[in-house]
Amino acid sequence: MSDFEKAVEFVHDALRGLKENGVELRASAASLDQLMSTRSAVVETASSTAQKPPVEPPKPVAVTPQISGSADGRSNAERLAEIRGPILACTKCPHLVKSRTQVVFGVGNPDAELVFVGEAPGEDEDIKGEPFVGKAGELLTKIIIAMNFQREDIYIANVLKCRPDMPAGESGNRKPRPEEMQTCLPYLRKQIEIIRPRAIVALGATAMIGLTGDASPMGKLRGRWHEFAGIPLMATYHPAYLLRNQSLTEKRKVWEDMLMVLGKLGHPISEKQRGFFLPKT
Repeated sequence: MSDFEKAVEFVHDALRGLKENGVELRASAASLDQLMSTRSAVVETASSTAQKPPVEPPKPVAVTPQISGSADGRSNAERLAEIRGPILACTKCPHLVKSRTQVVFGVGNPDAELVFVGEAPGEDEDIKGEPFVGKAGELLTKIIIAMNFQREDIYIANVLKCRPDMPAGESGNRKPRPEEMQTCLPYLRKQIEIIRPRAIVALGATAMIGLTGDASPMGKLRGRWHEFAGIPLMATYHPAYLLRNQSLTEKRKVWEDMLMVLGKLGHPISEKQRGFFLPKT
């Protein structure tokens, strides 16, 4: 009981005792009735308050900000542009710096749902600064169009971004060494992290070695899904291989891999597409 309640109780009992002993009270009957009503109201209020649980203050509501695009609000194109300069100026492999014409960064849609990855630039790519622009690149473009994409819809890059140097007196293109690709791989990993594609296609066994370290023959790698940076990865033959082996059987193998990619992306596949590179009956 509070001090106020105790005081009301004391006054009420004192007045009642005086009245019972014949002491004439100056207070009116109305005043006494009011005192009794006040006492009852105080006791009732105290009792009601004691029975009610304490009211907790409202808890703050956590507000999660809505984030679109990257965490810092920049577009993928802006983020790729930011890393482009440092990559073009890379000097991690002195022997490649001496022999290259330029670093081949990558090209295509910065918001692409599909990324094609080759092993390294060749002579044509080294001159033009763009991946897959030679004969193999022309064939890759035909494959992309057959998938109902345009070249600018997807993104194309290489594991190694400098053309491998050639021994003195030799021409052509050599395969990049695993240690060269591993030195350069963080650049590609950053590009893929920015683009966030839904699927990746590794073009050739060497590209698979660079991406995953798996040196298995392509015949064992293709036709099933792998993973790179948490993204589904499909391995298939390099377009240059198809230029050397133009049988319908080999072309069909690559096309079956592309049909699996279209299925993974949820794209419709026409009967005409399903029939590509099958023997005519």
